[in-house]
Amino acid sequence: MTAETKTEIPQATGSCCSASGSCHGGGAADVQLGGITAVYEVKGMTCGHCEGAVSSEIAAIAGVTSVTAVAATGQVTVVSDAPLDEAAVRAAVDEAGYELVDRA
Repeated sequence: MTAETKTEIPQATGSCCSASGSCHGGGAADVQLGGITAVYEVKGMTCGHCEGAVSSEIAAIAGVTSVTAVAATGQVTVVSDAPLDEAAVRAAVDEAGYELVDRA
């Protein structure tokens, strides 16, 4: 059985950016209205409990606004206010008991 866990952190409304993301130099594929999106590959997730554990740990990183973990693909999508330090993401995944393989 495959489940998907999404953890959203409340954030302030409004943005300095237009819907096109024009203040970010344009063309940055991982910049979206509301934050920076990064996708990571995590090894060892097999169920909804795994997704929840990884999501909870990553959501605790300062600046993270949303986390979606999918055990079936091993991918974790993280939206944050600014680019995240990979060491912080790796430490959070380790704390949850899983292994950060790389950015997907």
